[in-house]
Amino acid sequence: MWKMWKELRVVGGLARQQGTALQTMPAVHRLFSSSTAQTDSESFLIYDKDPAPAFMRDDVQRLLKSITRLELEKVFRKRSVKDNTVEYRFMTDEQLRQELLKSIGEAQHMLQMPPVVQEQKDSCAVISKDGALKALSTSKFVFTDITYGLKNSQRSIVVRHPDGTLQEAPYEMRKRLNQIYFPLTGRSIHQPPMFEHVHLQRLLEEGKYEFVLDRACVQFEPYEKEYHQITAKVYQHINENRSFDALRSTRHFGPFAFFLAWHKLIDDLLLDMVKQDYLRNGIELIVLFSTLHGTTLEENVKQIALETQMPNLFDAPEKSIDELKQDEQFLSIIEQFVNEHATKKVQLNLAVQAYREMATEKLRLAEGIRRMHGES
Repeated sequence: MWKMWKELRVVGGLARQQGTALQTMPAVHRLFSSSTAQTDSESFLIYDKDPAPAFMRDDVQRLLKSITRLELEKVFRKRSVKDNTVEYRFMTDEQLRQELLKSIGEAQHMLQMPPVVQEQKDSCAVISKDGALKALSTSKFVFTDITYGLKNSQRSIVVRHPDGTLQEAPYEMRKRLNQIYFPLTGRSIHQPPMFEHVHLQRLLEEGKYEFVLDRACVQFEPYEKEYHQITAKVYQHINENRSFDALRSTRHFGPFAFFLAWHKLIDDLLLDMVKQDYLRNGIELIVLFSTLHGTTLEENVKQIALETQMPNLFDAPEKSIDELKQDEQFLSIIEQFVNEHATKKVQLNLAVQAYREMATEKLRLAEGIRRMHGES
C-alpha cells in the first residue's frame, strides 16, 4: 500500500512539473478530475476570495434565514418511511400557542445552515531532515497523536519518509487516519461511489438535491475541495432547472442563495419569488446582492428587508389593503433592480408587470368591498 502511495506521489510530482505548460487554462479546472464533463458555466464555481467573513455577518445571516422560509410541514416531514399514524391532542389556545413556539424553535434548529468557507490548501510542512535515518526502511512511517479529547483538526499526524524527512501528513491521509481512530457516524473512509460523476449526475437528474447535500455534509468538511465541487454542481443544476422548491425551507437554501448572489446569478431565483408571491424574499435577495457587491441601495430598503418577521405558518386567504399597497412598493424596488443589474430583464419585467396588474385589480376589489361595508 505504501509503495502505491509512493508511486502516486511521484506521479503527482511529475504533474506539478508540467503545470507551467497549463498556465493558460482557467483556474476553475483545478476543481475537477479529467473524467468530469466541462461546461461553459464552471467559471462561476470558485469563490475568488474567502466568503466566510461575508457569510458570517449578522445581517447576511438574518437575510438568508428569512429567504429560506420556515415551513413546519416540510421541516418535520417523514423522509424515508411514511408514517400513517396520526396523534390527536386536545389543547387550550395557550397550550396550542406554546406548542407552536416550541415547533418553531425546533425547526429553526433543524434549519441551521452549513458554513460557507474558503477551500483549504494542503500545506505539508517539512519538520526536519534526518540524514542518519536514510535507507533505514523502504516504507513510510505514520505517527498519529491519539490523545483523547482533541479535535481532529488539532491532532498531530506526521510522516517519516525513507530518506529521513519528517513531514506533516497531507490532508487526505489525516482524514483517513482520523476516521480510523475516531470514526464519525455516517462518514466513510473512502469517498462513496455516489459522488462519482456518473452516479452524481443521475441523482441530480432525479432531483435528489437535498439527499446529495446532506450526504456531502457528512462525508466532507466545508473547507474540502470535494465539498466545494459537489455543492457547486448541485447549486448550478438547481438554478439551471429552476427547481428552487426542492431546497426551499431546508438548511441548504441559505448557502444556495448566497452562492447565487455571490456569482451574480440571482435572476431566475428572483423571477421565481415574484411568480410565487414571495416579494419580501425578493427584496431580501436584492439586499443580499447589494451587501455582497456594494451596489447602491436606499437605506429604507435595507431596513425593510432586515425587519423582524414572524414566520408565516398559515397562508392567509386574502391580503389586506395595507399589504397590497406594500407589495406595490416592493415591486418598484424589484423593478429598479431589474433595470440596473439584471441580465434577464425581459422575463423579469414581464413578471413584475403581470403581478402589478393582478395586485392592482385585487386592491381595487378590496377597497370596493370596504366601501360597501361602510368602512373608511
